[in-house]
Amino acid sequence: MSSTRDIDALIEMMAKLPGLGPRSARRAVLHLIRKRALQLTPLADLMQTVAATARECVNCGNVGTADVCDICTSEKRANGEICVVEDVADLWAMERAGVFKGRYHVLGGTLSALDAIGPQELRIPRLIDRVSSEGITEVILALNATIDGQTTAHYIADRLEGQVRLTSLAQGVPIGGELDYLDDGTISAAMRARKAL
Repeated sequence: MSSTRDIDALIEMMAKLPGLGPRSARRAVLHLIRKRALQLTPLADLMQTVAATARECVNCGNVGTADVCDICTSEKRANGEICVVEDVADLWAMERAGVFKGRYHVLGGTLSALDAIGPQELRIPRLIDRVSSEGITEVILALNATIDGQTTAHYIADRLEGQVRLTSLAQGVPIGGELDYLDDGTISAAMRARKAL
């Protein structure tokens, strides 16, 4: 029986996390073991707490510890705007930027005929219900600029046409981006979305 069996299992489990491979996981586990009292024990306690309490918001799909998240319960955010995103990571990125003060709707993915993901597998029906029941005036489609993302955006736009103002995020050259490093689609989108100076 190996004396490092549990440690090896922890490294293997950590290596499955996004952005960590076997070497990075090994370094992280060794660091945590060395800082056991300051980091490993509190981390283990927090992971156990989150595992027991984390849930999806029944309204928008965000992740929190209550059935309805803080964003959905905030009266300050009831401004008639819903920003539609593919997943929770996108919602958190928008919140980090601090530029949107309305509510969100997490689809849980995008439409994909190849993967047999239709509107019923996503939270599209719930979005349609929210638009009519919450007095929504604008739906901002903040979906990724992929084929599946754009297909999903067009589907939602067709379903909501005439009911609400529909907008999407601008696409194009990122701040600090150099044209030489951009793909043709990004340059094309930037050219179409150009504005007067």
